[in-house]
Amino acid sequence: MISVAAFIIMLSFTACKSGTAEAPGTFCDTVCLTDTIKFAGDHEKKPTVFITAKNCMPDSIIWSYKGMAADRKTGFTYLLGTTVNINKDYIRCFFKDNEHAWLLFNDCATGRGFQIKLPYDKNANFSLKSSGINSLDPKFSIAENLVVNTDRGNIYVEDMSTGKKAMMTFGQPLPIDYDVLHDHIDSVNVTNDRIWVKILIDKNWVEKEKKIVLE
Repeated sequence: MISVAAFIIMLSFTACKSGTAEAPGTFCDTVCLTDTIKFAGDHEKKPTVFITAKNCMPDSIIWSYKGMAADRKTGFTYLLGTTVNINKDYIRCFFKDNEHAWLLFNDCATGRGFQIKLPYDKNANFSLKSSGINSLDPKFSIAENLVVNTDRGNIYVEDMSTGKKAMMTFGQPLPIDYDVLHDHIDSVNVTNDRIWVKILIDKNWVEKEKKIVLE
């Protein structure tokens, strides 16, 4: 396994850096995407994830490793069920050896977070979370090995390497629009043993915290 930060430095494929959700109009620059975005892990099988571009938008996701019988591929819009603008500086990729990879990114138009688990086993299905709480957003601090998302009533945490999980309830369902997540979730801090959030409940900003054990 390789951490996101180490992966970027060692491989020099693409940079992942924090942006600002306060930029007027959009979460990040919706510049025309023309080049394939490439990620690679440091496992001996050399796992990779490519995002190809077409007409300024992401077109396909292709993931493979050395010696794999055939590349896995899916249409980007087909997988998400919607069209998004992406920027190479607002995407992270986490590799678990040559077992699977996680793509974490935010839609530049709205800031909505997406999380895709891409298994290399052709018999395993990929999974998609379209309510991601990603640390690409400067108000969300998430440990590098964790993926965090919400279902409007709870916040869920998963270790991308082990698959171990934890969660915390908000206490009640919230009318969250994932395209404007900050209207109800101001900030989040998640480590391997603690969840902290600041959320809007009944027109009041409330802080909730829970010690967790990933299992």
